[in-house]
Amino acid sequence: MADGTSSLQGLGTGADVASSAAALRALGVDIDGSVVSSPGVEGWTPPSGPLDAGNSGTTMRLLAGALGARLFRTTITGDESLLARPMGRLVAPLQALGVSIDTAPGGKPPIAVGAADRLKGADVVIEVASAQVRSAFQLAAIQAEGSSAITSPPGYRDHTEKWLQSLGLGRDEGGGRFTIEPGPVPTLDIAIPGDASSAAFLWASAAMTAGAEITTQQITLNSGRTGFLEVLDAMGASVHVAVTGDVLGDPIGDVTVGGAMLTAIEVSGDLTARCLDELPLVAVIASVAQGVTTVHDAAELRIKESDRVTSTVEMITGLGGMATAYEDGFSVIGVERLSGGTVAAHGDHRLAMAAAVAAAGGDAVEIDGADVAAVSWPNFFETLEAVWSSR
Repeated sequence: MADGTSSLQGLGTGADVASSAAALRALGVDIDGSVVSSPGVEGWTPPSGPLDAGNSGTTMRLLAGALGARLFRTTITGDESLLARPMGRLVAPLQALGVSIDTAPGGKPPIAVGAADRLKGADVVIEVASAQVRSAFQLAAIQAEGSSAITSPPGYRDHTEKWLQSLGLGRDEGGGRFTIEPGPVPTLDIAIPGDASSAAFLWASAAMTAGAEITTQQITLNSGRTGFLEVLDAMGASVHVAVTGDVLGDPIGDVTVGGAMLTAIEVSGDLTARCLDELPLVAVIASVAQGVTTVHDAAELRIKESDRVTSTVEMITGLGGMATAYEDGFSVIGVERLSGGTVAAHGDHRLAMAAAVAAAGGDAVEIDGADVAAVSWPNFFETLEAVWSSR
C-alpha cells in the first residue's frame, strides 16, 4: 500500500504468503524476494481477472479491506477449502465506510469489493474478537475521509494496530477500541518477526519430551500470540521468554521451552482466543499429560480450514488417545503414551503438523495429506526431523 520501495527481511515461504504476493503483483506491485516496489494503493490497477487467495483467509480478508476503497471492482476467490469459509463478518463493517461488498450466498466467497466514491470515516462495533475483520476495516479506513473507530471484545491479535499506531495512523483507546486516522502508508525497512504459531510446533515437541529443550529466536511476543506459552507453563513445562526488541512497537524476543511431566489444565475465555490456532497442539500435549484437559469457548475452531474440533478429536482418538468433542471445544484424557496410527489432515496445515508432533508422544504417525503443511511451512517435516536428530 506504500508508494515506493520497501525491504521486508524474513518473509515466510509458505503458500499463504505466496498467495498474497501473487495477488499484489496482479494489482501492479513488484515483489522480488524481500524487496517490494509499489505505486502505492492509489496507483493499484484493476486486475485482469479474479484474485486467487489460495487457502489463505488472511489474504482474502486483508485484500478485501485494502481494495475496498478502490474505484474499481475486484473479485477475490480461493481454493475449495477457502470457498467454504465464512466471510459475512466483513460486510457490515466495510459497508459502514462506504465499501460496496458482495459475497456468495451464506456469506461465503468469492468476495467482490470496490467503491463508487471516496470512503467516509465510520464508528463500528463488532461482536467477535476477530483480528482479521478489524484489520480489514482498518486497511480500508486509512483510505477514508475522516477518522474511523472499531470496537470489539478482547482476545484478538493486534499486530496491525501496533504497526498503524507506530506509523501515526491510529491509536489504541483501550477497552477493545481502536481509532484510525487516514493517511499514506510509508515504505518500510524491517525484519519480519518469527511466527509464534509456527514455533509452537517446536515448543510442543520439546514440552512433551523429558530432557528436551529448544530455543527459538526473534519470535513475535505480541500478547495475542503468547497464549500457547501460557498453556505450556500452566501444564508444567519449562518456559523462559526474553524480550530483545520490537518491530514497529510489537515486541519480539527469544523463547526457550523444556520438557517436563505435564498436568492437565482448563483452557477457556481470553486464553482460548489467544491460542486459538494452537488448540490442536494443546490436544496433542494434553494426551500425554496427567488428568483431563478441557477447552471451551472455541466454537471458532469449527470454521477454520477444517472443523478443528471434530478433526482434532479424530486425530487424538485415531492415535490411541481419549478425547471428546463439545460444541465449543473438546476434552482430552491423558494417557501414558499415544499408540501411533494414521491421521487424515483434512486439508488443514495445522492439523497435519500437529499430527507429526504427536509422534513425539508416541509411536509412528502416518499423515494422509501431509503436503498441506506447505500452506504455512513448506519444509516443516525436514525441520522437525533435524531438531529431533540433533538431540
